[in-house]
Amino acid sequence: MSIQWYPGHMNAAKKKAAEQMENIDLVIEVVDARLPEASTNPMVDELRKFRQRPCLKILNKIDLADPVATSQWADFYNAQDGVTAYPMTTKKPADVARVLDLARRLAPHRSVPTKPLRIMIMGIPNVGKSTLMNALLKKRVAKVGDEPAVTKQQQKLYLDKNTILVDTPGMLWPKIALPTDGLMLAASHAIGSNALIEEEVAVYLADEMLRYYPDLLVARYGFKEIETFDGIAVVEGIAAKRGFRQKGGDFDFEKASHTFLGDYRSGILGRISLETPASRAERLAAHEAEMAIRNAEKAAAAAEKARNAANGKRGT
Repeated sequence: MSIQWYPGHMNAAKKKAAEQMENIDLVIEVVDARLPEASTNPMVDELRKFRQRPCLKILNKIDLADPVATSQWADFYNAQDGVTAYPMTTKKPADVARVLDLARRLAPHRSVPTKPLRIMIMGIPNVGKSTLMNALLKKRVAKVGDEPAVTKQQQKLYLDKNTILVDTPGMLWPKIALPTDGLMLAASHAIGSNALIEEEVAVYLADEMLRYYPDLLVARYGFKEIETFDGIAVVEGIAAKRGFRQKGGDFDFEKASHTFLGDYRSGILGRISLETPASRAERLAAHEAEMAIRNAEKAAAAAEKARNAANGKRGT
């Protein structure tokens, strides 16, 4: 399944962000620490690099992510030009307080009354961007909701006389290239429910957990002989454990899928990361190899079609 979700307001938000980037000193990009690259919007990188703006990359929700993977991702981003990584959670006031200190270090020529520091906060839906805004301002100014894409308009806010925050709507990008990215984003609730099939997302998540975190499945659901399971068996096992059945006695796969995804999203299952720099590299290599094969097949088909057309002309 290839998941795509790009509501109309996101295209307008991109245009507005591009217009404002000239007047911005620093970009704070908020990503989900459980899937940092999958939740990184390539358009953000494109816009900030065009204006040569530094980026404070906030790996949010570290309380839900595997700490070993988070450490690897911090090293990965800190090695990139113009990027400073900051793993944190908005649940800790001390973590939030450090954000502005880091931002000011990245733009030391600003943050005075005559030259206030101008920060644009960007990120995909449901990564905690609005929650961070509210925590920085110490009041509720940005809408926060469980459904993605709650914020739909850009707004400018004054943190103090030396600092201006520009909040942008959560933006995805027009085409998600890696199918696994779409599934990870869907599992983490960054994509609207109208664009996905929960049962397929739940099976994907279960397969990933069987590969990397089987002990967490056992701890939560009490499975026996989990080494024989696949993703479908996990969801069916949850239905059996919870007594989710339809009329006639069949497992209620939909309800079990919803419960499983809810357990992951809330952190009940434990601290889980759906990608590491190494697994990301593997997925990219596999995708590139697959695209190379497809392109070669298309080229061969086009060549065959041209030969047939040429032969047809010679035969007339």
